[in-house]
Amino acid sequence: MTAETVTQQNTSTEATPSSTPTGSDHTEHVDFLVIGWGKGGKTLAGTMARAGKKVAVVEQSEMMIGGSCINIACIPTKILVHDAENKRADDDTDEYFAKAVKRRDTLTGAMRKKNHSMLADLDSVLLVGGRAEFTGEREIRVTGGADTMTITADTIVVNTGSVANIPPIDGAQLGGRIHDSESLQHVDPFPNRLVIVGGGYIGLEFGSMFAHFGSQVTVLDRGPRPLANEDDDVAEVVAQALADDGVTIVNDASVTAVNDGADAATVTYEVDGETKTIDAEAVLLAVGRKPATAELGLEKAGIDTDDRGFIVTDEYLRSSAEGVYAFGDVNGGPMFTYISLDDNRILADQLLGEGKRSTKDRGSVPYTMFLTPPVARVGLTEKAARDEGYEIKVGAKLQADIAAAPRAKIEGDPRGIVKFVVDAKTDLILGAALVHVHSQEVINTVALAMRHDVTATELCDTIYTHPSATEALNEVLGALK
Repeated sequence: MTAETVTQQNTSTEATPSSTPTGSDHTEHVDFLVIGWGKGGKTLAGTMARAGKKVAVVEQSEMMIGGSCINIACIPTKILVHDAENKRADDDTDEYFAKAVKRRDTLTGAMRKKNHSMLADLDSVLLVGGRAEFTGEREIRVTGGADTMTITADTIVVNTGSVANIPPIDGAQLGGRIHDSESLQHVDPFPNRLVIVGGGYIGLEFGSMFAHFGSQVTVLDRGPRPLANEDDDVAEVVAQALADDGVTIVNDASVTAVNDGADAATVTYEVDGETKTIDAEAVLLAVGRKPATAELGLEKAGIDTDDRGFIVTDEYLRSSAEGVYAFGDVNGGPMFTYISLDDNRILADQLLGEGKRSTKDRGSVPYTMFLTPPVARVGLTEKAARDEGYEIKVGAKLQADIAAAPRAKIEGDPRGIVKFVVDAKTDLILGAALVHVHSQEVINTVALAMRHDVTATELCDTIYTHPSATEALNEVLGALK
């Protein structure tokens, strides 16, 4: 198979990898091989190809070209979050949700096609469709139906991502009314009642989204309160916002069974020793994710994994097998697409640069939970800073009380809190929690300041546009002077 053959197959509206050759096993050797079309792997594949290297990318599903982010995670879910937030009271729920899903599918399809062409248009890239399995040191076999291809490479990146973790609960099997975060995006009919098992990042985000679409949402969380890693004051503000939007959170709930019955799904759970049940048209299992490594045959290549199945890597993303690296979710690091992108930078520096970058360079990595309003965080919480022995100053103010930042009031949602934790001795920012309209943007400014040792005073006295969400920094940090 040649790259030219692949390119000629890319004229259809649906982006597809090339098929494996028909007949007996075909062998290819390349300089650089990526297994899985994730963010970091696809980016480095393009870089290596433009550097004159022969590259192969293997993807088993044509619906995952471009990776999880554009197909089932970041982009499609945020389309649904945005449309849910903009639903009006007189919109027909079923019709409105169907239109939102159609918009989701249209955009992800366009992005999938674009991602395909970004690699297929490079002459030295071989795109292979099929399931990859290691058969030896830096050697894989790709199976597509009855056809196979063997690929050897000087360097291999495993970039297969993660999949939903299905808990060992009686009846917890996907299908019918029982969903993971991928299938729920196309739920049909729209559920008037939704039960979510798990009150973490995914569970709360989908709970907020579906409540805005019009579902009666109940979240069964095994912890004593939502957002266990946040300070109490921040978690309280978020929990109240969710309650205001119609999300019921049951804390200390231990789910024991899920049953998809004739008319509804029933979830059985225990709280304080009492057994309870709740019915719903749909149930979301949101109890974390696990690495997509089950059928890769990692042991045949001498690739070590931890007790959860994640590939063990060092600070340069090297696995235990020489010449094999792991990017993104599959290596057990933070499960964000921008972390996978940074993985790409680290290995690009190893292969084409000075070899200085590593995961130890990462500091002040922000994240956002896209609730309404969004919850953005970077660095240490107040509790964590005190536990680590810092002498700190804390600035915290409810968004509604911040006079200098009217943006949230302009947009009609003044809920939230802005909280900073500052080192009292150095005036450096140790952490921040931003819960307000546009916090997903403001947190990047804060993270950049932290990475470059910009003091709280400097960040406070900076000139920001008006009216903007960023102006809250002037007022909240100004109270610490």
